Amino acid sequence: MESTVQTLLAWKLWIVGGWFATILLCEHTLPVRRARHKRLLQRAARNLTLFGLNGIVSPLLVLYTAFVAESFSLGWRSETWQAGTLPLVCDLILIDVFIYWWHRANHAIPLLWRFHEIHHLDAELDSTTGVRFHLGEVILSALVRSVFVVVLDIPLASVLIAEIALQLASLIQHANLRLPSVWERRLGYVFVTPRWHEFHHRARRQDTDSNYGNLLSLWDRLFASANPQRTPASVGIGVERRGDLPLLALLLAPFYRKRSAVPFTRKDRDKNSKNSKDRDKNS
Repeated sequence: MESTVQTLLAWKLWIVGGWFATILLCEHTLPVRRARHKRLLQRAARNLTLFGLNGIVSPLLVLYTAFVAESFSLGWRSETWQAGTLPLVCDLILIDVFIYWWHRANHAIPLLWRFHEIHHLDAELDSTTGVRFHLGEVILSALVRSVFVVVLDIPLASVLIAEIALQLASLIQHANLRLPSVWERRLGYVFVTPRWHEFHHRARRQDTDSNYGNLLSLWDRLFASANPQRTPASVGIGVERRGDLPLLALLLAPFYRKRSAVPFTRKDRDKNSKNSKDRDKNS
């Protein structure tokens, strides 16, 4: 098990980096939306800087998770269930459904939304959005995930494989990439596709609060958060009534903003939904 973990740590950067480069090339060749060159470079620089900051801290979080898992493991798993294809698949499914609910909590709990909103403030959508997360969200996610890992006694190798799989999925889901409609439809029955996830980034509350899935789209269908995907493209990408911010403002935003621009009460949500429908009727 230890050798597997060391191999995964050694190859993780190359796997994610190679996939990222491939997606960037595909986006340039088969984009869904054309972006202005200057604006694209500004966005990419801002998003990749956030990615770089997280990359510095990420190895420390991996070591922390390993320490917690080893020190506080409940040890209820048998040795035969520690490794193998079936245990790994089960671990991946468990981690994916956990990430689904954690993602959903990031939209429902105001404190968590303050950090997660940084990801959604991106006014355009491409693979760099898939690595744009506030450092605070990354740390909070690691802390909560470590508790989940300990309770379910999930091996560190499974955690690392799931982390790599989720990073690869995040890059393709956010990609400004035109997939054949047949692929989108068939893959969408099981996996989260770019079009499926695009509606999660639409600048309308009822769209933002849907399609939370990270790897499998099953959870949205199962837990009634799937989006019918009927919002017109004119709505745009981002957060309703909010625009993107400069890099420094993005880093500080969760700490100085007193109130999120996204409503969290049912009354606000229903009012916002009614206003959106009225705009569609008048447009």
